[in-house]
Amino acid sequence: MLTRILQAFRYERFEQWLDPLARAPVEQPPVSLPEFFRYFLQPLRGLIAVTLVVSFLASVTELALFAFLGSIVDLMATSTPEHFLADHWWLLALMAFVVLVLRPVFNLASRALVNLSIVPSLTTLVRWRSYRYVVRQSLGYFQNDFAGRISQKVMQTGMAMRESVVNVIDGVWYLAVYLIGTLVMLAGFDWRLLIPVAIWTLAYGVVIVKLVPPVRDRAAALSEANSGLSGRVVDGFTNIMSVKLFAHAEREEMFGREAFQRQLDAARNLMRSVVTMTGVLVVINSLCICAVAALSVWLWTLGEITLGAIAAANAVVLRLNHMSGWILRTITSLFENIGTVENGIATIAKPNEAADRAGAAPLSVKEGRIRFEQITFRYGDGDRVVRDLSLDIAPGEKVGLVGPSGAGKSTLVNLLMRFYVLEHGRILIDGQDIAGVTQDSLRSEIGMVTQDTSLLHRSVAENIRYGRPHADEMAIREAAATARADGFIDGLKDPGGRSGYAAFVGERGVKLSGGQRQRIAIARVILKDAPILVLDEATASLDSEVEAAIQESLNDLMRDKTVIAIAHRLSTIAALDRLIVMDDGQIVEEGTHKELLARRGLYARLWERQSGGFLAADDLALKIA
Repeated sequence: MLTRILQAFRYERFEQWLDPLARAPVEQPPVSLPEFFRYFLQPLRGLIAVTLVVSFLASVTELALFAFLGSIVDLMATSTPEHFLADHWWLLALMAFVVLVLRPVFNLASRALVNLSIVPSLTTLVRWRSYRYVVRQSLGYFQNDFAGRISQKVMQTGMAMRESVVNVIDGVWYLAVYLIGTLVMLAGFDWRLLIPVAIWTLAYGVVIVKLVPPVRDRAAALSEANSGLSGRVVDGFTNIMSVKLFAHAEREEMFGREAFQRQLDAARNLMRSVVTMTGVLVVINSLCICAVAALSVWLWTLGEITLGAIAAANAVVLRLNHMSGWILRTITSLFENIGTVENGIATIAKPNEAADRAGAAPLSVKEGRIRFEQITFRYGDGDRVVRDLSLDIAPGEKVGLVGPSGAGKSTLVNLLMRFYVLEHGRILIDGQDIAGVTQDSLRSEIGMVTQDTSLLHRSVAENIRYGRPHADEMAIREAAATARADGFIDGLKDPGGRSGYAAFVGERGVKLSGGQRQRIAIARVILKDAPILVLDEATASLDSEVEAAIQESLNDLMRDKTVIAIAHRLSTIAALDRLIVMDDGQIVEEGTHKELLARRGLYARLWERQSGGFLAADDLALKIA
């Protein structure tokens, strides 16, 4: 028991050398490969330096064994058995000390530094810092890529950087120390023994220079193929309901097969390079072993070297050639991992298009006045979605946005949330340009319920608490009751045996109905209690009975807040203070429900064509009627 405690204590000293989860500023990682490595290795520079020193000492003790072997052979050739121990006990004792004490200590210390200090810490450090930056990326960043692919890049890059560092320590550094030590030892026996090893070294260098670099490109291609495969698989699994509804399992199979084939082809290309290198290495190793053996025997016949020198020289060369295989694999792995890191940089270190400005201040909302000043916006290189739009919303005013699909209503509130960057103009809240405030402070002052509600695969309570992280259980239950969600929550139970507010809702909330997810989302915003409220089809997933029951709660929620509400079902927003009618990215009408009906314009035509208060898709044709 005492041994285990001491052992655990020592392990902890290595494990606690670095805290990879320590708080640090969230920064964009460098986009160049050398700077990317420098950025993430900076916290480990002392640890890596110590590891290199200890690995050097471990290599020296390994070489010392061959020097001892040669010395003992020579001493045994010149001594009699009865006097050997008495005359050379000190050399044997020194050898025993190196073998039994120094070699195990340095090797174990080297392994502990690599496996306990560097491997877990560096992997976690790269993943953690990358994750912290990526999770703050713009909405467009995630919309233009597979979530599975992005997560794969974060995970792969952390592992590849870790392996790169380990490859340098275990391969490049160990080979350099061992090769230099071998050359020094052979030179001590006879300088001519250096010739075959020097030629082997040059040939080995040619293998590295000519055959290894292409592996990096093929490894990068394999990394991209792996990420693409992961992205397609996750995309299919995430949207499994659509796959089932349209009976497209076979279609998804073919969609995935393309990615599996690309991954297979990339893996085969990489393995061809590995087999080629292995074949070349076997040839040059065999030539080196033969040359050193023949040369050492020839020199012995001339009386130039001793039997001990033959034994030591051939033993160290055999060991060097034995090592060359795994060292080349290590160097190959190094290039593979560098290729993987380089491939990951393109995703992880991509500039944040919606990043806060330097010195951005937190938003202070005292009244809740919102002003759009001649704003213009387009998605990418597409047509403008919002064009030169200006709008003033007074503190506490309840405004409804109305118009056909594609008119720019949801885009307008997404710009208010700063999910995208304006092409022109500015948006002010209480006189503060939202482009100059921190995004976290902006979004903390706005409560938003969208039509496509996505919940986290966590408990119901955690999903509601997302609105106010430090809320207690009573506040969560009160918010749920206000959103008329408490009735179904009490009856929930998940496969893990959790029930009620502790039940998990499944990925994106798939275990709940659309109306249930919507009520959870409303409860979350009720708990947040922000001064500005945005409702983007907030009741679209609710049936009429539930909508009627919750409408009173929404009215309470809107009290004393500035509200922007979007609804295709016009009856849900007809009673708001003012209605803004949008078409083709511009405001074409505004006024109260009665005023707009009296004008007999677009709003009146939309109202007349509704069935049960719902705006049909073909109403889009009204604007050209």
